[in-house]
Amino acid sequence: MWGNLFMVVKNDNRIELLRKIKDEVVGLKESFLCQERIKNGVFPVLGEGNHYAEIMFIGEAPGKNEVATGRPFCGASGRVLDELLAHISLDRKNVYVTNIVKDRPPLNRDPRQEEIDLYASFLDRQISVIQPKVIVALGRFSMEYLMKRFGLKNELDSIGKIHGRKFEMKTDYGTAKFIPLYHPAVALYNAKEKDTLKKDFEVLII
Repeated sequence: MWGNLFMVVKNDNRIELLRKIKDEVVGLKESFLCQERIKNGVFPVLGEGNHYAEIMFIGEAPGKNEVATGRPFCGASGRVLDELLAHISLDRKNVYVTNIVKDRPPLNRDPRQEEIDLYASFLDRQISVIQPKVIVALGRFSMEYLMKRFGLKNELDSIGKIHGRKFEMKTDYGTAKFIPLYHPAVALYNAKEKDTLKKDFEVLII
């Protein structure tokens, strides 16, 4: 099982680097989503958790509750995520949780490709800073982006076929495991899928 303690490297500048990413996202004005955020007086959602996390969870985009608080997965999907983490005795404070898109698409619609393209570089930098040993995609949008971005395009298939499988991906800091999983929201629409999610989360147990 993953350890609870993470060694802080002397003179490590992860906090500064992540703060710089946050400042850049806050300052974005190039897209409709940014303009909607400013107009509605809500927050971008950068990410939350341990900056030295061995496991990083990546969803698609924040929802209404998330942009109201600036915290990822704090609504109904977040409660499912918390339950799944508890199922494998993994404390949320020891992982890092974020999304590809940092601003909310209206009415929680799927993110568009141009929106993913706009925010993807910020996610890439977050991964490089945190350097997780395991990267978990929550949902098909993050799965597709990450597999194409990190050399797994030839392995890409529907999430229904490859959820819960382990892959190896090459990053700029070394090799990491990659695991695509269903988005926790599926359990809100089909309670039976929670058992599938629980089984998939068990692959994270070492």
